[in-house]
Amino acid sequence: MYRFLLSRQWVILTLVALVLIPTMIRLGIWQMHRYEERHARNELVASALRADPVPVEKLTSPGHAVTREERYHSVTAVGRFDPAREVVVRRRVNADDEVGFHVLTPLVLADGKVVLVNRGWIPADGPSQTAFPKIPAPPAGQVTVTGRLMPDETTAASGIKNLKGLPDRQIMLISSGEEAHRLGAPVLGGYLVLTSPEPRGDTPELIGKPGDENAALNYAYAVQWWLFAAGVPVGWYVLVRRERRDRAEAAAQRDGTAPAEPATV
Repeated sequence: MYRFLLSRQWVILTLVALVLIPTMIRLGIWQMHRYEERHARNELVASALRADPVPVEKLTSPGHAVTREERYHSVTAVGRFDPAREVVVRRRVNADDEVGFHVLTPLVLADGKVVLVNRGWIPADGPSQTAFPKIPAPPAGQVTVTGRLMPDETTAASGIKNLKGLPDRQIMLISSGEEAHRLGAPVLGGYLVLTSPEPRGDTPELIGKPGDENAALNYAYAVQWWLFAAGVPVGWYVLVRRERRDRAEAAAQRDGTAPAEPATV
């Protein structure tokens, strides 16, 4: 009755089904892990953004690597901007995906330590990419800034290559270690993304808050893969029943008889 299952076609089909089931289950588990990671990241970011600002030196110091828990935490710093030694970070985009620069300005604290402050985005509207852009001046004199603490940028984390031989005062990645060497001063680990005071004339354009990662999408994908896994044996069973029925009808036609039908009462 089911000898056709031993045919080459059905053996291959059955083996494919047996491979698909655990594969789809594993894909669902992977998507669930991604959901848990993204959900945890969203909670961590939200918690950091809700926290009250603390003095920057409570969270970082020269040579310190900003941790995952410290990232995005609101911090304050009091000092004087040093625009003469600021640099621009190349190939950065704004909220409208326009390519330009980020402005990285040293903030010198009272004890001589330096905090790197990303003051925001400016367009690349100069005569060429090699020309240093015109940058609005930061506030003069002593100023209190508030910003989100960020770790040093790396190629591994950002996907941006740290190109060498760039024009003067242009960089690809923000590194407190490299800036400490360039400035000849102790630089606190990581950098600040400025949130206040807001710039005059809305330029540089402040960098917006980090958005939530769509963790719910991964959850939906996990459920989808598990439904697919459950559907494979159901589909296999339906195909087997259909094949058995078709073979029975074909055999009946060859014998010149119709398949027996249930008697009506």
